[in-house]
Amino acid sequence: MTPASERLGLAQMASAMVLSGTLGVFVLESGQSAWNVVFFRCLFGALSLFLYCWARGLLKPGLFTAKTLALTLVAGAALVMNWVLLFSAYRLASISLATAVYNVQPFFLIGLGVLFLGERPSRGKLAWSVVAFAGLLLVLRLTETHGAGGQTYLAGLLLGLGAAALYGITAVIVKRLKGIPPQVLALSQVTLGAVMLLPMADFNALPAAPLQWAYLVALGLVHTCLMYILMYSAIQKLPTTSTAALSFIYPAVAIMLDLLVYGHRMEPVQVVGVAMIFVAAAGVSLNWTWRLPGRRPRAV
Repeated sequence: MTPASERLGLAQMASAMVLSGTLGVFVLESGQSAWNVVFFRCLFGALSLFLYCWARGLLKPGLFTAKTLALTLVAGAALVMNWVLLFSAYRLASISLATAVYNVQPFFLIGLGVLFLGERPSRGKLAWSVVAFAGLLLVLRLTETHGAGGQTYLAGLLLGLGAAALYGITAVIVKRLKGIPPQVLALSQVTLGAVMLLPMADFNALPAAPLQWAYLVALGLVHTCLMYILMYSAIQKLPTTSTAALSFIYPAVAIMLDLLVYGHRMEPVQVVGVAMIFVAAAGVSLNWTWRLPGRRPRAV
């Protein structure tokens, strides 16, 4: 890998994560239900990804076997429902807290790896999991102890957790789909999403303002097609540690925009909880190790 290639990869990954961080604002400003938002994201994303894959010559016969196609569709269904839950969580709990809860994904991946792949997590990953769980308990603290407001807030955070679990399922399955261009996988999944959500889309509640349509189109063209192209291109150029580190741009941008655009402020105890989740997720993603104070490694 040349320094120029690595610099390009860093720029591509950082750009993809910044775009990902703006997702919540586009979802809310579209004024549409989560079902409609995801349907149009899949529809516009599928059209643009098809043109990209066709232009790059990626649509070759024989890419899928019956087994890999079935796995792709299961992963796609989980990914699409993950978007529905996450976008619903934005409205119920705020972009900041839904994003924070959604970032427990690495720990669902650890659990799924144990259950289905026979993996044995290290003591360090188990320790980071405890830290993340403690942070999650702080984030789940209701801002209103009585009334419907607290229940709505809690429902939003639980939807965020459900979205993280579904994303973990997608990631575990995609690991087994080697040899298929990731852009083609994304195209297959969003095409499935458009078909799957067509019965749920409410065409009687379509946006009247051109700006709201612009948000929906951008969710497909920019936040799906362009973002996936940038992200997958970066992953091919960068080591895993770099992509993992840059992925934390996404929640940072989301939380900052939630404050600037909507004025949502977290309570101090929730700020601590979010910080614990992010530090724990970074510890797992970047393979940080735990060392006891004053303890030195033995000489070999």
